[in-house]
Amino acid sequence: MSSWRPAVRTDTGWPLIRRTARCHMLRNPKNAGWCRSSAATASWRSCTVPRASAWPTSRTAVPRPMVGYQCGQVFRACCVKSQETGDLDVGGLQETDKIIEVEEEQEDPYLNDRCRGGGPCKQQCRDTGDEVVCSCFVGYQLLSDGVSCEDVNECITGSHSCRLGESCINTVGSFRCQRDSSCGTGYELTEDNSCKDIDECESGIHNCLPDFICQNTLGSFRCRPKLQCKSGFIQDALGNCIDINECLSISAPCPIGHTCINTEGSYTCQKNVPNCGRGYHLNEEGTRCVDVDECAPPAEPCGKGHRCVNSPGSFRCECKTGYYFDGISRMCVDVNECQRYPGRLCGHKCENTLGSYLCSCSVGFRLSVDGRSCEDINECSSSPCSQECANVYGSYQCYCRRGYQLSDVDGVTCEDIDECALPTGGHICSYRCINIPGSFQCSCPSSGYRLAPNGRNCQDIDECVTGIHNCSINETCFNIQGGFRCLAFECPENYRRSAATLQQEKTDTVRCIKSCRPNDVTCVFDPVHTISHTVISLPTFREFTRPEEIIFLRAITPPHPASQANIIFDITEGNLRDSFDIIKRYMDGMTVGVVRQVRPIVGPFHAVLKLEMNYVVGGVVSHRNVVNVHIFVSEYWF
Repeated sequence: MSSWRPAVRTDTGWPLIRRTARCHMLRNPKNAGWCRSSAATASWRSCTVPRASAWPTSRTAVPRPMVGYQCGQVFRACCVKSQETGDLDVGGLQETDKIIEVEEEQEDPYLNDRCRGGGPCKQQCRDTGDEVVCSCFVGYQLLSDGVSCEDVNECITGSHSCRLGESCINTVGSFRCQRDSSCGTGYELTEDNSCKDIDECESGIHNCLPDFICQNTLGSFRCRPKLQCKSGFIQDALGNCIDINECLSISAPCPIGHTCINTEGSYTCQKNVPNCGRGYHLNEEGTRCVDVDECAPPAEPCGKGHRCVNSPGSFRCECKTGYYFDGISRMCVDVNECQRYPGRLCGHKCENTLGSYLCSCSVGFRLSVDGRSCEDINECSSSPCSQECANVYGSYQCYCRRGYQLSDVDGVTCEDIDECALPTGGHICSYRCINIPGSFQCSCPSSGYRLAPNGRNCQDIDECVTGIHNCSINETCFNIQGGFRCLAFECPENYRRSAATLQQEKTDTVRCIKSCRPNDVTCVFDPVHTISHTVISLPTFREFTRPEEIIFLRAITPPHPASQANIIFDITEGNLRDSFDIIKRYMDGMTVGVVRQVRPIVGPFHAVLKLEMNYVVGGVVSHRNVVNVHIFVSEYWF
């Protein structure tokens, strides 16, 4: 016999699960007799197929059915082994169910089957010819040795099908689902983990007495007596009939005016005959006594000013509310509650009335729901003010928005404040103030100025920078307050424009430097070295209280030692009405000439101041610089 080796393989042409389950049943010691039963025969017969060509021709030459290979494997693994040990009994099979025996001379097809008798495998074996393949039943898995099988714990692997509320319990080769909570009294747990009612009456576990009939209910049972009581009786727990007292159990069984009397199994009604005392009389039905209302109109047993108070069987006379009984006059007199309880009845004002009093409130208040207290009236809800209203206790206060003021006449109307007419109105705007409702607007002159971002000041427009001037190419644009000037400065004979000035396209100063021709002695000895032209723009000072410094001239030291030179500043031309002066000052080690405006000037005004800086050495002017200042005074203070 050839050698074998275990291997794991699945035969796709055979339902391995079905075969395994069946063989498992056959090989189970508890089902050892299954092979002898008709079910085993039927299972064996179901695996046979008519294949005449597969059988060798016998003496009868009648084709016999052949057992399929897979069915033969199952049958041999489950039953043949038992047959060999003498366990399989086929004598009891009917003639039609007997297996057709193969002639003795035919060779047993399973003689050389290595899986005969189960082979080396612990559970299932299949001989493929090349090798022996071991497999396991459902609920088992093959071990690494390829022969043995071990149980699969479906509860751990999660391959179980237990529902919510059930616990998985592993079993050998399978698992079961157990309900987490019990079903409770009167119920039992079924195989599918559902709760089923226990019929105590059918199972005979009830405790009903012989005179009672058991009636099953969900989760319990009920004992019903066999004997039924007549009408008017009720049965107790022992089955006895007890009389029902209808007079107590039924609501008003008898009509009005009758008394209920209980009888055996029923009741009777007996009519009442009442006897009424003083202050009572029978009702219209004559069934009971009712009180006589002596105070009912038109009767006035107490007289005027009194109040009749009825009571059961009698009455009494009292003074009405707000009155008291005067023992002398024997009459009811009005009570002045406002004097008797001062300050305790009303929140504000109390007014006495006959039998009562009235409360009233001061202006700005109204009477509360209790008729005594006073609550503040929110006058602002009716919009009494022209703009804003603030409610105060007992009154209201009107106030206005910014730019308005409350009228002194009615105190509710808001009038516009003319900010431009206020004493400080002139300082609100730089140029002109225009009043508008609730506010104001500032404006600037129509040309040369624009309104600043703060909305109040006026800013000068630099036409020379913005390029909106009309100066020619030969003229220089000079910006002044509120406008510009186009001026053309030419250097006089023997002078040339400074190179530094030529490099600047836009400047407020033009400087000419002496440039003598050769052999021009007069030019050389002329002390004037530079002639400058500059422009300055000034406002009309609104409050001129002290001199205003407007120009600073820094002296240039001549070639000879400065310690021997005396610098003298002077205004030689253009100083009308002596409006300007010039003083000498020393600043940071330099000599500076400061031009000041010493008198107020109202614009528009234009003047050309000719300033000289003379360097005097030994009483002789050795060096002179001339500065022509073109002063433009605006008509505005800004």
